[in-house]
Amino acid sequence: MKHVIIGAGPTGVTAAEEIRRQDPSADITLISHEPEPPYSRMAIPYLIKNQIKESGTYIRLSDTHFDDQKITLLEGTVDSIDTGGKNLNLSGGESLSYDKLLIASGGTPLTPPIKGIDLPGVTPCWTLEHARKIIERAVSDAHIVLIGAGFISTTIVEALVERGGSLTIIEMEDRLIPRMMDNKGADIIRRWVEARGVTILTSARVDTIKQAGERLSVSFAGQDAIEADLVISATGVAPNISFLEGSGIDTDMGILVDEYLTSSDPNIYAAGDVAQAPDFLSDEKTVMAVQPVAAEHGRLAGINMVKGNTLAWNGSINMNVLDMLGLVSCSFGLWEGIDGGDSAELHRPEQNKYIKLQFQKDRLIGASSVGYTDHVGIFQGLIMGKVALGEWKEKLIEDPSQVMKAWIGSTQGAI
Repeated sequence: MKHVIIGAGPTGVTAAEEIRRQDPSADITLISHEPEPPYSRMAIPYLIKNQIKESGTYIRLSDTHFDDQKITLLEGTVDSIDTGGKNLNLSGGESLSYDKLLIASGGTPLTPPIKGIDLPGVTPCWTLEHARKIIERAVSDAHIVLIGAGFISTTIVEALVERGGSLTIIEMEDRLIPRMMDNKGADIIRRWVEARGVTILTSARVDTIKQAGERLSVSFAGQDAIEADLVISATGVAPNISFLEGSGIDTDMGILVDEYLTSSDPNIYAAGDVAQAPDFLSDEKTVMAVQPVAAEHGRLAGINMVKGNTLAWNGSINMNVLDMLGLVSCSFGLWEGIDGGDSAELHRPEQNKYIKLQFQKDRLIGASSVGYTDHVGIFQGLIMGKVALGEWKEKLIEDPSQVMKAWIGSTQGAI
């Protein structure tokens, strides 16, 4: 059986290794559009901080790992898929046949409609090549402008600060990490970050980047232009599915898959950041671009590609954990709540602490917090376990910080 995997990130690597475990004789090809060995994007902030070398980002550290596993690594870009002929068409003119195909092509950075976004001193932060450009320019006396204050961009804030120089964050929405935190939580994070020397501009939209001698000039409405040595564009990521046009594979925000991660073509699977899969808390299908989900997708897809559709994906919840210069924040599930649901809040801005809980009847369905590192796993456990809180719901409404007691009391009896 010939298995081909598009994408050599954690999803693709996990799937390839699982296929090999399930079928020692399988023909496995792993396609990457980058020249580097398979690596984890989540390690890039540590590379920028000089905590690791490039080799530290590699998913498997042994130089012979893929050869030992008899997994063929192929550098190339897939232009299109011929589902009828079971062939991939690559950008160099080559074609590659498959029996089972896994699309784990991940995401592509969005390019905002800003004049000058393609200047040499402007870069996304998504690949190792991007990281090299950032490291080259983010020297101790540099002024860096970071466009976007979502989850991806804020993961590199600490790395940029530690490299020295000065940093300005520009966000078009009215707060930091708007798809992870409400205004109260975001305000605490903002004050914490600003106190450490970072300038933050919200409700601001960059319209032009110009070359100004050896530096860049960043202009936007309602503010004076900012000079910068480096501009990082981190305004979001979209599933990489453009090459599927004309393939007949059903897509929406990502590739639509069932609980077995099978696409509308029974011989083609999708996993990781590109898969629009069943959601745990609703009847909808969502794209959940977080690495734990990506790795588990890869494992399940690998098994199902070999064994048939035997293992179902139970769904995922939104989950983000962020360390911003030592202040940890998180959000899980339906953190903004639902119509008709109840909520509870603990707000202690003077202590840099915040908790917001969301309920549907007596179940926790969403949570967000700032400065409460002990509760991260409990939030996820209560939501994913669909734990009936009973009397503990009212106790949490009175004091949301009692989530550990609520977990024990609801699952092991009263305490």
